[in-house]
Amino acid sequence: MSNTYKLAVNQTTTFDFSEDDLKNLDAVGVAHDQFHVLKNNAPYKVEIISSDFLAKKYTIKVNNTTYEVAIEDALDILIKSMGIERGKTKVVNAIKAPMPGLILEISVEVGQSVKENDPLLILEAMKMENSFLSPRDGVIKSIAVEKGNAVDKGQLLIEFE
Repeated sequence: MSNTYKLAVNQTTTFDFSEDDLKNLDAVGVAHDQFHVLKNNAPYKVEIISSDFLAKKYTIKVNNTTYEVAIEDALDILIKSMGIERGKTKVVNAIKAPMPGLILEISVEVGQSVKENDPLLILEAMKMENSFLSPRDGVIKSIAVEKGNAVDKGQLLIEFE
């Protein structure tokens, strides 16, 4: 069984392409990133203009026409079918208490700019101190608790703008 790929060209047209299809192309490298390709006895001059290997996106020129090509393999297709986008992360806009406890320290103020992993606050729970670090760069929009407050699980602690 050969691997199948989905190619999106110029974000408008998609093709299914297999390793067997690739084997049926007669391609010869003529220079760095330039190829002479025969498909069904028709010649094509192909040049790779730019490539983003990690994003699997390429700009190619075929017979002097430029195309944007995005390639998805079986894993990409599976991940997409599960409703997940590879490389995308959810932006955290609020910090909530993961357990009941007592606020021991608040290290930030409303309007303060913070960087990812900056300390925000310390929550004591079950005789352990839990430090909360900023999950992202941002600005503190509000602080819903004060030092010495008891908090419940799921209670809002800090909001980001």
